[in-house]
Amino acid sequence: MATPVTPPRGMRDFLPADKAVREHALGVIRQSFSAHGFDEIETPVMEDSARLHSGLGGDNEKLAFAVMKRGLKATDVAAAVEQDDLLSLADLGLRFDLTVPLARFYATHRAELPTVFRSIQIAPVWRAERPQKGRYRQFVQCDIDIIGEAGSLAEIELITATAATLDTLGLVGCSIRINDRRILSTMLGHWGVAADLTERALITIDKLDKIGVDGVVTELGGLGIDTAGIADTLHTLGGSGWDLGSDVPEWLDQAAFADLLALRAAMPRVDLVFDPTLVRGMGYYTGTIFEISHPTLGYSLGGGGRYDGMIGRFLGTDVPACGFSIGFERIVDLLGRDAASAADAVVLVHSADADPAHLVQLKTALVADGLRVRLERRTKNLKALLDRAAEAGFGRFAFVTDDTTTAAELEFKALGA
Repeated sequence: MATPVTPPRGMRDFLPADKAVREHALGVIRQSFSAHGFDEIETPVMEDSARLHSGLGGDNEKLAFAVMKRGLKATDVAAAVEQDDLLSLADLGLRFDLTVPLARFYATHRAELPTVFRSIQIAPVWRAERPQKGRYRQFVQCDIDIIGEAGSLAEIELITATAATLDTLGLVGCSIRINDRRILSTMLGHWGVAADLTERALITIDKLDKIGVDGVVTELGGLGIDTAGIADTLHTLGGSGWDLGSDVPEWLDQAAFADLLALRAAMPRVDLVFDPTLVRGMGYYTGTIFEISHPTLGYSLGGGGRYDGMIGRFLGTDVPACGFSIGFERIVDLLGRDAASAADAVVLVHSADADPAHLVQLKTALVADGLRVRLERRTKNLKALLDRAAEAGFGRFAFVTDDTTTAAELEFKALGA
């Protein structure tokens, strides 16, 4: 039987054309974030296991890949199994997001950073997900965060920079759903949800777009929550947007809603949609939360929010923090391969007996003019050759003949024309 040669489940190889699209998108994202005043940092792919499992990562902690300690003996493993404590065998783990490493990074380098620090992190993360469409075990996150700014300026900068980046990528029709954890807390209080059921209730509400109002009510009832009036509340708020009119419920946190209205007024060009049932799954969020929606998709393209309590876990002193993460893999799927095609990438088609030194001379001249150049030997199936070049992101081609003496004599044609 042949040995399988596919990548591990949930991880992928990328052909040149796919890699070109990814690099194009990453370049656009980096340039856009940088233009908005953010600085890029880099953190290790691994963090201490205790830090990754400190309660900061919510359910994602359960998906962390553990790295076993060196020098373990069979007796160590047997003891851990007996005590049902396999995590004790690991001292490191692959990062499952970029926020926990950022909090550690800031705690480590605080004295070297500005009072208000605006960071970019673009890097792969790993989660032991059950692989399916749109969910991978290794994927890239693109994060921007602002640490040290307690006011609404942080949210405004983050949302503005992200919306501008989506526009630059060419993604039209995106909107940003926005809510506040304080509104969710007062809603649960209005329903009489006990404190020990808060997180489980929020997880259920977060499924609203998947299981509908009836499904949410059924699950909440299964938790032992009195569901009287919950369906009415969800139906009333669903799709109401900013114009609650006379339906403003008495339990709504007026201060939080006023803050959201102020954010909307500060960003008139951004399509902000108030969604009082937006939860965001991470338990570390403390205030404003937001997600990117696209009209053709049933899932978000990214999200974030304010997490003022996280860094204090490392420093002992709370530091205000807010972040926004773009779902890079999903965005790349939307862009398609054409996103990286360029007229400044050219192919020189030559005969089998062409002089190698002359070919390289022509290529070198074109590269000096700022072009990307590939040499291709002419084959019987010329169309297949040119089609492959087009898929790889080349926009034009030219034939090198016996009469071609300089690069200026080359006659370029558009690939696919």
